Amino acid sequence: MTWVYLSFAIALEIAATMALRASDGFRRLAWVGVSIAGYVVSFVLLSLALSGGIALGVAYGVWSAVGIAGTAIIARFAFKEPLNRTMIGGIALVMAGVLLVELGSHAS
Repeated sequence: MTWVYLSFAIALEIAATMALRASDGFRRLAWVGVSIAGYVVSFVLLSLALSGGIALGVAYGVWSAVGIAGTAIIARFAFKEPLNRTMIGGIALVMAGVLLVELGSHAS
């Protein structure tokens, strides 16, 4: 269940970030509310995942890598933001680093 909590926490964090972008610099207050609510629930779910036994380094690493990739990909299509080869390479490096952290957490 801990990975389910983490998965939903990541999805809500990405959604909250998209809502923050849609708020247009806090000019659209409805989106600000969606963003704040998304972040709050996301952190509650992250807390549940951590209390369920996922190591902090692993949880935060997965959260960061998936969050970066998801946000960049969604922003590309939703807001026409750039996503070039260099950026994709950077995302791949972040994901590789998270994989190493995950593998290292199981080493003795």
